[in-house]
Amino acid sequence: SPAGMALSVLVILLLSMLYEAVKMGKAVLLRRALLALPRSLSRESLAPEEGDTGPTQGTQGSCPGPLLMGFPIFFPRWFQYHIGQTLFHVVQVVLGYMVMLAVMSYNAWIFLGAIAGSTLGYFV
Repeated sequence: SPAGMALSVLVILLLSMLYEAVKMGKAVLLRRALLALPRSLSRESLAPEEGDTGPTQGTQGSCPGPLLMGFPIFFPRWFQYHIGQTLFHVVQVVLGYMVMLAVMSYNAWIFLGAIAGSTLGYFV
């Protein structure tokens, strides 16, 4: 029916816009994560603060503090941003595959809805 097709095109348009919004949100989180890292990655800047009494389990060699997969965890704010980026990535992949699946229906109106949604999402 024409109403069902119009609703389908609108849903694909909104999904494409959401995909672009998630992509931009992921880029913003990457920028914040990079700003959360120290300017220098020398041993002095990686060492914990004097008053820091955080957990020290999992230490290896001369690297003080806790480790995650062999890397020191001294940047909890950076790690939170990384978790956020991971979640945004999962949402972006799911939305991308949903839009791709809709486009693979080989319907010209659905295809145009995906293109228009991507364009509008990038513009906004």
